[in-house]
Amino acid sequence: MNVKRIVANVAAQDITAARRFYQDVLGLDLMMDHGWIATYGSRQTMSVQISVATEGGSGTPVPDLSIEVDDLDAALARMRQANIAIEYGPADEPWGVRRFYVRDPFGKLLNILEHT
Repeated sequence: MNVKRIVANVAAQDITAARRFYQDVLGLDLMMDHGWIATYGSRQTMSVQISVATEGGSGTPVPDLSIEVDDLDAALARMRQANIAIEYGPADEPWGVRRFYVRDPFGKLLNILEHT
């Protein structure tokens, strides 16, 4: 048996806020929309991973999701343009990533990162 995909599920009373954040700000594609569930993703191949942690590194809380981008400065600019509060960073971490934390519209803590 091979694991083909891991999907993060976020509970929400109203999924319309997801479009503005995940599609408009982060630039993800709408992969599926059944009205009660909307799935955002990328048509690019991604690796399958799951992390288990006691902390988020550098004394931060464990984020609910980590999203790797190819241009952290562009992602940061889009968050600021959308008036989304930056909760941590941007920070250059000793393990080779540059990152910042934000919350999605549902209160989930997101680690937005780029490998340096």
